Amino acid sequence: MRRKTRPPLPQRHGLDPARLRLPVDGPWTTLRDHLVERLPRVAPERIDLMLAEGRIYDLNGPVAPDAAFAPGTSVWFHRDLPEEVPVPFDIRVVYQDDSILVVDKPHFLATIPRGKHIVQTALVRLRTELGLPHLSPAHRLDRVTAGLVLFVVDPAMRGRYQGLFKDRLVHKEYEAIAPHRADLELPTTVRSRIVKVKGVITAQEVPGPVNAETRVELVDVRGEWGRYRLLPATGRTHQLRLHMASLGVPIRNDDFYPVLREKPLDDFTNPLQLLAKVLAFTDPVSGLRHRFESQLSLSY
Repeated sequence: MRRKTRPPLPQRHGLDPARLRLPVDGPWTTLRDHLVERLPRVAPERIDLMLAEGRIYDLNGPVAPDAAFAPGTSVWFHRDLPEEVPVPFDIRVVYQDDSILVVDKPHFLATIPRGKHIVQTALVRLRTELGLPHLSPAHRLDRVTAGLVLFVVDPAMRGRYQGLFKDRLVHKEYEAIAPHRADLELPTTVRSRIVKVKGVITAQEVPGPVNAETRVELVDVRGEWGRYRLLPATGRTHQLRLHMASLGVPIRNDDFYPVLREKPLDDFTNPLQLLAKVLAFTDPVSGLRHRFESQLSLSY
């Protein structure tokens, strides 16, 4: 098994540097020429500045501005970060040992860096706040969904905990607030085929073999609203939101389903009323049976 090369640059803001592997051949005379062609979204002037400031590294340290193109090698650098509005909610630690960390993620906080959300993500904030530079997620929640997320503290154990989710060995329960329909027979199990096309923000149900299954139970009713327990047997993108909308009871404050509505990233009002309530599994390292329950709550 090949050992992963340790980056020659330390983390910044809880983020590892980006690694760029250089091709084994090419027409470039200097590294700078290659970077300008390889990184078209970065202005050439910015690349020149990064080289001049010694912010691009190879295994021997900072690369000189006039360094020759070295086929088959790698360079590392920290990407420029987007401007982000701080998410004004705390992350609550539910459980921690030498192998895992379980937290209650608030609404509006992405699990991992992606797109416009980098520093303001659960992973980066936890790495920084708890001093756990090698922390990694075993699974993910949507940015707008709150509740329990399992992270792996020991990178050597990451595959074992991710395997629990891949092999469907984790019992997951969600809660949702949605309209109450007296004519809807519950409990029921929704089965459909869900596809998510890269570059399209929403997923959709399409004809074909079933790849998504959710049991829906009604727990409580208050006026026009119901509190539902959702038990997913699979984990497709936006599965719970799509299945609730397909039943005619879309989750309260859902800006995607059944109708897509744009919401500014700095608007932290009216959170989606969906909560990852329970995670239960047998720990593959300690053998202990874990059952965690979120302390967050939803609003009717």
